[in-house]
Amino acid sequence: MRLTTRKSEVLLWCVQGLLAALFLFAGGMKLVMPLEMMKGPVPLPGLFLRFIGVCEVLGAIGLILPELLHIRRELTPLSGAGLVIIMIGATAITLAGGDVAQALVPLVVGILASVVAYGRWRRAPRSRTSHAAGLLTVAS
Repeated sequence: MRLTTRKSEVLLWCVQGLLAALFLFAGGMKLVMPLEMMKGPVPLPGLFLRFIGVCEVLGAIGLILPELLHIRRELTPLSGAGLVIIMIGATAITLAGGDVAQALVPLVVGILASVVAYGRWRRAPRSRTSHAAGLLTVAS
């Protein structure tokens, strides 16, 4: 393994660990806090906040477990991509609330999630046969 590959692997794991901890905490809080305490500058429905909490917790699990256990490793970049979508929404809602400085936090978190999604997508194991080749076999 080349040194740069090892360094990038360690960096990806560090970013994944930090993001997983952040999203486990944030999502867990959305699941256990009373809805009255989660009121922000832009009012959001309580069930939507709970849904986002579930997505964040599942995304955090998806950032770590598939890659760690080497089971369905393609789920790690998909989890990162899903968290990017959540962070785009969080950035937009924060900007709509009028606080530009606080919008930097979800923006940076979203960029880090996109780094993980891209980095793990490039390292995701590829199957030896393509999907199209499998379809040709079935059609024959």
